[in-house]
Order: sequence, then structure tokens, then C-alpha cells
Amino acid sequence: MRGKDDARHDSSPMFSKEMHDISKPAYLAIFAELKRSGGMSVAELSRAMEMSYMGVKQHCVKLQDLGYLETWRVPRVEVGRPQKMYKLTKKCEPLFPKADETVTLALLEAVKLQFGDAGPEKLLFRYYDQLGDKWLNKVRVGKSLVERATKLAELRDQSGCFSRCLYTAKEGFRIEEYHHPMQKIFDLYPAVITMEVRMMEKLIGSQVVRTVKKGTQGVRCVTYQISTLG
Repeated sequence: MRGKDDARHDSSPMFSKEMHDISKPAYLAIFAELKRSGGMSVAELSRAMEMSYMGVKQHCVKLQDLGYLETWRVPRVEVGRPQKMYKLTKKCEPLFPKADETVTLALLEAVKLQFGDAGPEKLLFRYYDQLGDKWLNKVRVGKSLVERATKLAELRDQSGCFSRCLYTAKEGFRIEEYHHPMQKIFDLYPAVITMEVRMMEKLIGSQVVRTVKKGTQGVRCVTYQISTLG
């Protein structure tokens, strides 16, 4: 029988190696594409990532072995075998940060008991006021609306919102987000959503309209439509 030191020696390197493996740029790119889409085939991932089919396939197989991806098959439109699709598993959830909901919600409830029903929203209003002040100089270095919105999307992405700035002729200029660390707080205090939108408008200097839609595999996408007319 091996002692505790032997067991510790075996488990720690194994864990650190796995964490090192999933930090590879190609793996992170796969996580990003699947987070946004809800599921893609190897061929679709290959085109999106501009990598070889076999290279992407090897990455997907490895990530499936590690438990980060799972597959399902969908019928092809044309004749042939059903197409294999990859999607994220629940093991990926820690890769997308969330606010410390337990502590935060407990504090908001304490504020509510102490200062009344409006207390939590007043506190959150102050939070967004301070966050806007913190980001203002970073966003306003952008000389155009596109530059300011792009910088805002970058800051929100760094804060865990999984954000990107896009333009298409059909849907116009917008910021799309596929994750939000404060979603649980939004669920309980929906008025806070408006606070966030107003902060964004102040930062970029244009009207912002927020909508929520669900894409393939139930992927939730929040779109902030930006008025190019100011």
C-alpha cells in the first residue's frame, strides 16, 4: 500500500498538467466558439478558427477525453451519416467567471433589511456609477463611436461578460455577450439592467438598446444595439 506522500505526488502533477493543457490558445479558441454557438462540427470549428480539420479534430478528441466536450449527432440535409457536433459540458462552467453570488446576495438582503426595499438598488446604482467613472478615461480615448464601443466590449470581456463588438449590414452595430457574472443579481433585481445600459450609453456617447435572444442549443445571447446616429 502506498503512503499519503505517494498519493499526493501522483495527484498534484496530474491536476496541474490538465490545467496547463486547457490553457492552450487552440483549446481556449474552441471553448470560445462553442460558448457562442452552443455546438459546432469539426468542419465549422476549422473554418472559424482557420485551422486544419485534423488539427481541430485532435483538439476536440482530447478535450472530450478530459471531460470538457461532449458530442451529439444531427441529421444531414443531404444524404450521408449524421453529422457529429461538439458542445461544452458542465465541467467548463468554472472557465466562465461568476460573481460570488452567495456572499453578494446575502449582503444585498442585509442592506434590504436595514434600509428598506430600495436599499439594494441604491447600492448597485452606486456600484455602476463608480464603475463608469473607472472606465471612462479608458473608453473615451477612442476618437470614434466604433473605437469607444470596441474598447467597452474589451473591458466587459475582461470582467467576464464574454463580449465582442460586431457589425453586419443586416443587424447593424452592436455588442454581443454570451455570459454575465451578475446574472443571478439581474434575475432578482431587474432594474439593475437599466443601470448597466445607462452606464454603457454614457461611456460611448450613444443610445443602447438591450435585447435577449436564444440561439442554437439554447445559447443565451444578450445584444446591445448601438445607435450610430448618437
